[in-house]
Amino acid sequence: MKETAVFAGSAGHDFADEICGILGRPLNPSRTQRFANDCLESQLLENCRERDVFIVQPLVYPVQENLMELLLMADAAKGASAGRITAVIPHYSYARSDKKDAPRISVGGKLVANLLKTAGVNRVLTMTLHAPQVQAFFDVPVDHLHALRELAAHFTSSDLSNTVVVSPDLGNAKAATAFSRLLGTSVAAGAKERFEDDRVVITSIIGDVKDKDVIILDDEIANGSTVLELLDHLESAGARDVRVVCTHGIFSNGAVSRIADHKNVTEIVATNTAPIGTEKLHPKLTVISVASAFAEAIRRIHTGESVSELF
Repeated sequence: MKETAVFAGSAGHDFADEICGILGRPLNPSRTQRFANDCLESQLLENCRERDVFIVQPLVYPVQENLMELLLMADAAKGASAGRITAVIPHYSYARSDKKDAPRISVGGKLVANLLKTAGVNRVLTMTLHAPQVQAFFDVPVDHLHALRELAAHFTSSDLSNTVVVSPDLGNAKAATAFSRLLGTSVAAGAKERFEDDRVVITSIIGDVKDKDVIILDDEIANGSTVLELLDHLESAGARDVRVVCTHGIFSNGAVSRIADHKNVTEIVATNTAPIGTEKLHPKLTVISVASAFAEAIRRIHTGESVSELF
């Protein structure tokens, strides 16, 4: 790994520090400053000529600032003659903008993919895209990780004999099914409808949840409206204790507290792909690190080994 250089954007320092600790490599310094006219400038403070450069930056709040910083850092690496530039994006939030579902609407997932390539990115390493087909938006190779094994390992000491994994919607049912196989449980799903004003309605639950303990699995929880709607339906259907699990814990607008306050919720589990500040911490919240998965993927990318073999 001597010919690698790992840099971090403002939102990725803690995650990159953990990755570098696992790899036994230092996190290379960089600097981003803001001018009086509000423009940003990024500088890499370590030689990266002909080196394998990895830039760690999740696209989290403030998303536009962090995206621009990532683009500037990639441009700086390209200008410094980096051998290859990999954008390590633990949470690619623009994956939710993946289709034209209304007239004259932008498709941000594709636009941002184009911007990354233009900035000089040769490869992308990310985790649990909102829709797997978003990989096709990129004209550079994408290594797409998932956190199902790390999340499942959290429950290995639990009695799951009367547990069912529930997907909030049919779109996430494939991941929920894979997760249920790891846990040895049955699976169910909600039938969800989302309206233009971001209002979510779950019309029914497909599968048996009566007198069952439930693990809700979602890819991302932002406002938590889907989970809260599902919790009410699970209660009406006779479900017992509920644990809420996601890869990307955004938890906007007090979502952690609102979910934790539901009487059936015993635990909320998320990974650290999105930084969870102290203001979002809660006694019912457990944060699981996936830095080791990213560190191993980075090692394999650098050495030319298969990343897909990890799964």
